[in-house]
Amino acid sequence: MTEQRYLADSTVRTFEASVERTLEDRVVLDGTHFYPTGGGQPNDTGSLSFEGGEAAVVDVRKQDTIYHRLDGDVPAEGATVTGELDWNRRHAHMRYHTAQHLLSAVLLDGFDAQTVGNQLYADRARLDADHPKFSETDLADVEARMNELVEDGLAVDAYTMDRDVAEAELDAERTRIDLLPSSISELRIVEIGGDGPDDPFDRTACAGTHVADTGEVGEVTVTGRTTQGSDTERVEFTLG
Repeated sequence: MTEQRYLADSTVRTFEASVERTLEDRVVLDGTHFYPTGGGQPNDTGSLSFEGGEAAVVDVRKQDTIYHRLDGDVPAEGATVTGELDWNRRHAHMRYHTAQHLLSAVLLDGFDAQTVGNQLYADRARLDADHPKFSETDLADVEARMNELVEDGLAVDAYTMDRDVAEAELDAERTRIDLLPSSISELRIVEIGGDGPDDPFDRTACAGTHVADTGEVGEVTVTGRTTQGSDTERVEFTLG
């Protein structure tokens, strides 16, 4: 199983790894900093270079392990490769993913609206919430609150926790542990700010990548809303 190094340190841009398996235009590495598509966050792209060749990493998927699809030369099994991320793309995803956590928390606090889906891109994002309809005033208030949180520069931290402990101790409405497969016994918890370790602004089970503090998110602009059903609203936003 590929070591998911992006979970331990999402700031790494270049890394070395060994090729464990080659399958036509895909390779499996012993460890990677390329994020695979999942949780509403798109995969990273970039390149692999190695003795005698190089290739673009055009897709990354997590199945039984993590597969990197290449466009170019394919390294042999056992080869040492240098991976380089498209950092502009990755950092944009980190900013938008962190902003999505802020939006989820603001909607839960202000409207008792649970997040039921989200999708991030490098230049925009959307979030689906369990709520009948947001007014223009609601959206303006949400935007203002999110920008206050950005101005506050709240720390963003991640740690692991045993699932049984998390289910017993953490707020189920925020963590949404119930949405995770029962086979996952150890959770990665992402925590944002607060007055202390026992009182964060937000605490959510998440395997995505995030910035170090909310100040890195940048100015939030809520660009609109659409109704997705009788009780679901889609909120769209961009970052400056």
